[in-house]
Amino acid sequence: MQETEYDFSEEIVDLEQFAKEGKVPPTRCKGYRIRIDKQTYVVTEPSKTGRELLELAGKQPERFSIRQKFKGGQIKKIELDERVDFTTAGIERFMTLPLDQQEGYTARHHFDLPENDREYLDSLGLVWETVTENNVQRVVIHKYPLPNGYNQQDVSLYLLISAGYPDAQIDMAFFHPAITRADGKPIPATSTSTTFDGKKWQQWSRHRTPANPWRADIDYIGTHMALVEHWLEREFLKGKA
Repeated sequence: MQETEYDFSEEIVDLEQFAKEGKVPPTRCKGYRIRIDKQTYVVTEPSKTGRELLELAGKQPERFSIRQKFKGGQIKKIELDERVDFTTAGIERFMTLPLDQQEGYTARHHFDLPENDREYLDSLGLVWETVTENNVQRVVIHKYPLPNGYNQQDVSLYLLISAGYPDAQIDMAFFHPAITRADGKPIPATSTSTTFDGKKWQQWSRHRTPANPWRADIDYIGTHMALVEHWLEREFLKGKA
């Protein structure tokens, strides 16, 4: 007996939830719930242009750009007149970025990265650097946005890049300033004993398991940053149960 297809015609479809569950959003529904930065909006159209998304978020298209984030960490820049189809599988959310954010600062690039790493970092629309200090290589991402529930809206973040990368894994993540929960509850397995670039950084001791090892032919900075985002969301959600 053929299974009856569920009717979404009277429901609001949450794109972020559908992406996390690996579901394809329906073409017929009452509306789509989308997240832009930290705010959610309900739209009735199955698509919008980049310009329309910025205007929905109250951002001037002349001063901001917008990117969409897919499940797994991929980030794509949306041009102002480019149309985003909300029925596309895997769209998690959208991020706005000020066009003048890099003015007045020259990023440091002390060592080279593989092309897929550079493409991912460029897709973020954030200032990023490769910095060598005391023979230790780090990739630094500035103004990295945090999920709701933390004391900061954005932070600087760095990853340690070993000499054997990309065959050798990336492990953990480091933040400045230190992140705390807005509700005051402690975050386990963190410390602020690491000094780099004249600042104290908070180390998050999070590691891959034997069941989820580093895959040298697949993993790179983009997949590790997808893990970092998962850690940030999971740590806050632990205490909400």
